[in-house]
Amino acid sequence: MTSALESLHHAGPLLLLAIVLLAGGLFGALARLVRLPSITGQIVGGVLIGGAGLDLFSKESIAGLEPLTEIALGLIAVTVGAHLHIGRLSNAVRRLFFLLIAESTITPLLVFCACYWLGGADFELALLCGAVSIATAPATIVALVRETRSKGVFVKTLIAAVALNNTACIVAFEVCRALIKTDFVFARSALLDPEGAFAQLLGPVLVGTLAALALDRVTRLALAPERLATAAVVALVLTSGLATTLGISPMLACLALGAVQTNITHSRSHLVDSVFDNFEPAILIVFFTLAGMHLSFDHLEHAGILVLLYFVARVAGKLLAADLALRAAQATENVRKNLGWALVPQAGVAVGLVLLIQEDARFSDAAGLFAAIVLSVVTINEIIGPVLTRIALSRAGETGRDRLRLIDFLQEEQILTDFTAPSKEIAICRLVDLLLRTHSLRGVDREALLASVLDRESQGSTCLGGGLAVPHGILPEGETMVGVMALSRDGLDFASPDGRPVHCMVLLGTAPEERDRHLQVLAALARTVGTDRAFQDQLFDSKSPAHAYELLNGEESEDFNYFIEDALEA
Repeated sequence: MTSALESLHHAGPLLLLAIVLLAGGLFGALARLVRLPSITGQIVGGVLIGGAGLDLFSKESIAGLEPLTEIALGLIAVTVGAHLHIGRLSNAVRRLFFLLIAESTITPLLVFCACYWLGGADFELALLCGAVSIATAPATIVALVRETRSKGVFVKTLIAAVALNNTACIVAFEVCRALIKTDFVFARSALLDPEGAFAQLLGPVLVGTLAALALDRVTRLALAPERLATAAVVALVLTSGLATTLGISPMLACLALGAVQTNITHSRSHLVDSVFDNFEPAILIVFFTLAGMHLSFDHLEHAGILVLLYFVARVAGKLLAADLALRAAQATENVRKNLGWALVPQAGVAVGLVLLIQEDARFSDAAGLFAAIVLSVVTINEIIGPVLTRIALSRAGETGRDRLRLIDFLQEEQILTDFTAPSKEIAICRLVDLLLRTHSLRGVDREALLASVLDRESQGSTCLGGGLAVPHGILPEGETMVGVMALSRDGLDFASPDGRPVHCMVLLGTAPEERDRHLQVLAALARTVGTDRAFQDQLFDSKSPAHAYELLNGEESEDFNYFIEDALEA
């Protein structure tokens, strides 16, 4: 028996991998049975078989799975970067900018002060804890959004905020780590020193961008699923490996890979939504279980108060940062009151940064205590955080709304407020450009679409009265119905049947086979926007696209912007 346990203690990487997968999968399933996140169960499973529990494996054996840890870190970073789609976030720049600034300063400052001044932690340890506290768990947030079928301005803001705060966390952590390594003294200019902060940021972005562009060229030539899978895996591993070899952050490089994919190339869906979905669950099981195996209770006696201080200060920082930032950005009340609570979960990036510190000899003195603090807080956050996020989604009124609605094509980025135009033709030109840009209609000819709209307008004005105009153009067969909305508080001086200025223009693009839905949308808009004075007063006076979107998609609008499946069942 002793001989068998000794053999297991020095198990090879394949046997260890099998046991890690079994333990992580089993404890993840048990966690779900008691309505906890599977991530929590996987961490607990790792604790039980790791050094803090049964101590089944040697450190040398665990080190053999380090490449899988690096792949998992890269995968998380790619997924985070893929949510940074500039087109979708164009209307949210103001609130996301303020959120980024607030989360990158208030939260880490509170955590640093709590750990350093109240908890008596070393300066370096408190600095690392502050940097790590910025991150929110992207995998947890995305899973909860999907599970609750949530959709809207709140969800859009939440996911983008998570992507940005994880980016800020990685940047802040790498800068702090570089500063600590050099004892806060740079021998040469940071612009020239390869260990300098500037090189540590620019290098990963360059590597990730080049990898994304190269992958895009490959995927244009190799469309077979198995070739796409191979190309995606090669891009991920090559980006991470090259960054590691160059001594720059592999996580930042992979984040750049995901961000460039979603904004520039055509293969984002292949890379993130399809290819990585096939092996992501198994990789993440190994990742979170290994994280638990690194947890040591040797430092918990001293870490106990630091865990409490870190947790309380981080939650307070998230709430304060979200409230101040969203007040400054004049965000909607639903977003402002609930976003801070939804940002509490913390897992993937924080755990990954813990593992990076474990592998860095410079931090050998602080690594154990740092891991104990962060992983303990991660475990607490992954128990409490998802509950708070679920409540926030419900209070924001966006659960159960990820279903097709009659005017589902009007998202926040497809709405303009304070719109002005000297003539109807210029207004239509601007709306056609907005339509093509925000709906990514790459195969649609702008001039042909514009000509079809103007031709329809020449046959008879589409100003319907009541401050509403609905110009529309023809899309090629096979295209889904799309639209954009422009709101003018003062009104546009266009000829209309009742002589009222136009306060709302909705440009529709419809393929011939969707004529029935086109008529349904037209009738719904005319019935509500064109005649309901109370609704008009609110819509025409919308302070921002987010306010207009919430009005069009709130419970009070379901009588005209109804869910398609509900209408079919009725």
